[in-house]
Amino acid sequence: MRINKYIAQSGIASRRKADELIEAGRVKVNGEVVTMLGFEIRRKDKVTVDDKLVFCKNYEYFRFYKPAGYITTASDEKGRKTIYNLLPDSMRAMKPVGRLDKDSSGLIILTNDGDLIYNLTHPSIKVSKVYRVTVDSKLTKAELETLAKGIEIEKGKIAYADVELLEAANKESLLEMTLYQGMNRQIRKMIEFLGHNVISLKRIRHATIELTGLKKGQFKPLKPKQVKELRTYIEKIVNIKEEDNA
Repeated sequence: MRINKYIAQSGIASRRKADELIEAGRVKVNGEVVTMLGFEIRRKDKVTVDDKLVFCKNYEYFRFYKPAGYITTASDEKGRKTIYNLLPDSMRAMKPVGRLDKDSSGLIILTNDGDLIYNLTHPSIKVSKVYRVTVDSKLTKAELETLAKGIEIEKGKIAYADVELLEAANKESLLEMTLYQGMNRQIRKMIEFLGHNVISLKRIRHATIELTGLKKGQFKPLKPKQVKELRTYIEKIVNIKEEDNA
């Protein structure tokens, strides 16, 4: 394992912060300062940061189907039900990757991998999130185009989405909306701007992870293949971003 990844998985810093620690000469392997970012760590190696021993954590990854009526937090001052009311005590160490509001349902990734959480939620890394949204009106072509072009839902904040109309019947519209932003209640505010209301909102995919196969309130660990695909997806986005900024 590369030394920056090892430090990140110890939980003391993100991978980028780990790079800074290494370059600053604050990292040692078996007592020797290491400044090469690609240095490979072996199982028997002892790694220290500022002369303090660090250990690589065993990370866990889960997907969870949040039902409507629960908030995405560990505790709530108002006494509202949280997703942790549905999860065993052993899952308390798992943190949600992003949030779904109380009235929304669907996929939430849970993990103790802070580096992954950062990469999946940081606004500069534009990870896709896909939702099925039922609206209380038939949306026009012009309204769908407005959603795609962008709407100022708050002063200085432009929200946009890729939108596909799946069904339009009985004065309702079923949409598939893909977001690359993480604004609070973004979809609801966009629909309200058009003069309509959201009847139901469900997240069905986050990056490469899908809701398929889960029942409401159920959670399952991600398979190693799923974690690998997720990391590959993120790395591609980060690499493209770095090339664009070069």
